[in-house]
Amino acid sequence: MRVGISLLPLAPGEPGRSGTSARQLVRALGAVGTLEYVVFVPAQEHDPVDGLPAVGVPEPRDSGSRPVRLATYAVTAFRSRRVQAHAGTLDVLHYALTSPVPRADAPTVVTLHDSQHRVVPESVEPSRRSFRRAEHDAAVHEADAIVVPSEFVRERALELLGLGSGRVHVIPPGINRTLFHPGGEEREPFLLYPARAWPHKNHARLFDAFAILRKDRPKLRLVLAGDGLDRLGPLPDGVERWGVVAPAELASLYRRAACVVYPSLYEGFALPPLEAMACGCPVAASDAAAIPEVCDGTAVLFDPLDPEAMAQAILETDERREELRELGLERAAAFTWEASARRHEGLYRSLAPAATPV
Repeated sequence: MRVGISLLPLAPGEPGRSGTSARQLVRALGAVGTLEYVVFVPAQEHDPVDGLPAVGVPEPRDSGSRPVRLATYAVTAFRSRRVQAHAGTLDVLHYALTSPVPRADAPTVVTLHDSQHRVVPESVEPSRRSFRRAEHDAAVHEADAIVVPSEFVRERALELLGLGSGRVHVIPPGINRTLFHPGGEEREPFLLYPARAWPHKNHARLFDAFAILRKDRPKLRLVLAGDGLDRLGPLPDGVERWGVVAPAELASLYRRAACVVYPSLYEGFALPPLEAMACGCPVAASDAAAIPEVCDGTAVLFDPLDPEAMAQAILETDERREELRELGLERAAAFTWEASARRHEGLYRSLAPAATPV
């Protein structure tokens, strides 16, 4: 059985959780998979396939925005004899980053990472929202099977997109245990929030909660890690803007932080709290969207609209740090990329039952 996986929407050098998850899935399939795979990647991507056969699709210079870039890839893939030759031999094609490029005459799987543009449209800029409604929603409706990371996303997809329940499969991502694991670092008096500066990440209310905590703990710091943090403007006293950090540095921050605080208003899965738990760091997190499902009783939850409640949850997390550390390590251990890869393989097989496994 031959399976194609498309990573063509990857934007080289652009950080993002969905891209990271897609890369990790491919690596796990390369390690534990039993089927024959081919991965469609941007020609300039050298990293994500880890030994699996890859077909590089060139991207012309200055291809512009994401919709323009994907349209360019669609045309290039259609005209490429090599791409078409590989696409013509597939039993299943998985669009791991939702957008259906390249096309093939085979059953398709689409990963829907979230339904943010439907659930909280005001948190998505208009051009991105329009693109997702046109491109992602159509891809999901055309797919033979849809993979989602959580029951929360599944329920919203069934409700808002009118999908048949038998087509939507919950397969959570895993944690990169090569990076995220306990270490010997000493805990330091700082809170950590790893998130881009998008409106739904709720930085402003976190700053209000931090100001409440600083009244009694003037040496407490708040470290922000993520892309676009300059958009937050001048920061309150004690708040540090670290920007995009290397994965190894992020793991070190998890191991050194007194607490990870995650006040997001919307998440389709919420991997950072699990990464923190895998490093032995206690977590205080929002009770919104998929976050309670992911944390499942191993973090102190709070109302993300209430800075006072957020501050109290952080204090409780500190008081319960040893208990939460043990609970978090156990919870994080349930999420492995090997298990995710095997569940994906099971889904691929179900779509092409007559195919002979390799």
